[in-house]
Amino acid sequence: MNIVVCIKQVPDTTDVRIDPATNTLIREGVPSIINPFDMYAIEEGLRLREKLGGKVTVISMGPPQVIEALKEAISMGVDDAILLSDRAFAGADTWATSYTLSMGIRKMGGADVILCGKQAIDGDTAQVGPGVAEFLDIPQVTYVKKIEQIDDKKARAWRMTEEGYEVVDTSLPAMFTVVKEINEPRLPSLKGKMKAKSFQPTVWKAADIGADEKNIGLNGSPTNVVKIFTPPVRSGGVILQGDVQQAVEKVVEGLKERQII
Repeated sequence: MNIVVCIKQVPDTTDVRIDPATNTLIREGVPSIINPFDMYAIEEGLRLREKLGGKVTVISMGPPQVIEALKEAISMGVDDAILLSDRAFAGADTWATSYTLSMGIRKMGGADVILCGKQAIDGDTAQVGPGVAEFLDIPQVTYVKKIEQIDDKKARAWRMTEEGYEVVDTSLPAMFTVVKEINEPRLPSLKGKMKAKSFQPTVWKAADIGADEKNIGLNGSPTNVVKIFTPPVRSGGVILQGDVQQAVEKVVEGLKERQII
């Protein structure tokens, strides 16, 4: 079985910097990690390989520093890694990112199973996984907590909903976006770390994947970020103890001082 896991490198900090010209995150030089939800997707890919055989490949789009994230995936046991890296990809919104990743997966020859984390912690849109599925014209099952009864033609997935969960049968190939309840990601092995140390991923530019320049990067993005800001840090709350009547009076007094009432 050919399994592809889409991963993203995200800032490992709350002190983010914004490019004032594009209103996008400045990622170069910022400490980064694999998007935490993508770690569960990697683990699920490895478990499916252990059960069904085949190959697990991770793919990501971003600057050269993303190689470190790909190496971490290799250290966990992933077979191969591909980086889509080109200045033309910079500033992509979720639509352009989905398009670019889908073109990379097509270049690979497709996949039986594609996995993503349910969302990235830097954007929280949860749009890229479904977007990739749409561009590849394959079924998608989102917020997956369990994959079972899977073979080379079909799978059954349990997906979380606000009310509980749904059990969904789908044909393959298909996209699954996973939640943290699906598994517990493994730690890298010593053998994996040794392999990752010398590993170099395949790097493809826009021309290598046959991407239409009108659909990539900032220029190919139909949406744009109007404003990004860090919410102000809230001060600590006040706990009132003792007599209830006195506590109520203090609350009212405080609200009046702040001209709330």
